Amino acid sequence: MKTILFQGDSVTDCGRRREEDGSLGGGYPSEVCDLMEAAQPGAFRFLNRGISGDRVRDLRRRWQADCMELQPDVVSILVGVNDTWRRYDRNDITRDEAFAEDYRAILTQCRAVGIKCLLMTPFLLDTKPEVTRMREDLSGKQAVVRALAQEFDAALLDADDLFAQEVREQNKAPAAFARDGVHPTAEGHSLLAKWVRAALQAC
Repeated sequence: MKTILFQGDSVTDCGRRREEDGSLGGGYPSEVCDLMEAAQPGAFRFLNRGISGDRVRDLRRRWQADCMELQPDVVSILVGVNDTWRRYDRNDITRDEAFAEDYRAILTQCRAVGIKCLLMTPFLLDTKPEVTRMREDLSGKQAVVRALAQEFDAALLDADDLFAQEVREQNKAPAAFARDGVHPTAEGHSLLAKWVRAALQAC
């Protein structure tokens, strides 16, 4: 049985019950589980350790307990939007260099023991000018994730690009996929689940 671990912030957390080891929350991790379990019953064990509000520095601090000790075969990581968001709501800036240092540290630990990684770019849906403005900061974090995927030979899911493509192709308002530009709607989570499932199958 292969263990797949979901890591990140509120988009991954999605209301999971922390006291229940196997709780996946109400978002894309749960949907990925349903999709993969339907196709290959009993082949996978799924864990979710996303924590709302986390930045990459928080993942690094808890990585031993919330990743390494769980011994996953694959870890899916979606983090970075709070590293950007805090600049605008608290004037608490995460420099791209610091973001890269912390992210590289957790990937180095995974590589040392053979854990495969799926990296997802942090994303925004352009629901209003205040959200779009944050791209000036987020773009640096996205570039870091793309570069680290190459450096560590990790799978990459460019969620930001995929959501933008869906907006164009479906001719829908960005809010259809994330009302506040950050937290996915049910439709947004279903799209994420579809993309993550496909990426995990390639890991």
